[in-house]
Amino acid sequence: MKLLFDQNLSPRLVWRLADVFPDSQHVFPLGLHYASDEDVWRYARDHACIIVTKDIDFSELSTLRGFPPKVIWLGVGNCTTGEAEALLRRHQTAIRQLYAAPDTGTLVFP
Repeated sequence: MKLLFDQNLSPRLVWRLADVFPDSQHVFPLGLHYASDEDVWRYARDHACIIVTKDIDFSELSTLRGFPPKVIWLGVGNCTTGEAEALLRRHQTAIRQLYAAPDTGTLVFP
């Protein structure tokens, strides 16, 4: 299971969460940090990634188009990298369930 962190989250999450989500990536080193949501969506779909974002747009795309890719929307507003990391660690079971669920495309953390 690969997470793809959107540009509104720190690239440091990749190595900070490597012990629980080892194949994760960030859009920046992939050259997607200025890409359209559509391009990020396509990359995530083609590379079997779950998009992790603080942007509601991906959740709306999931509703409109279905999935894959699946989306984790961190609806927490401004938060530190440490807070985002803690949230994802705390909910790693739910994230794994999202990955395995055939009928669920979005997970929202308020």
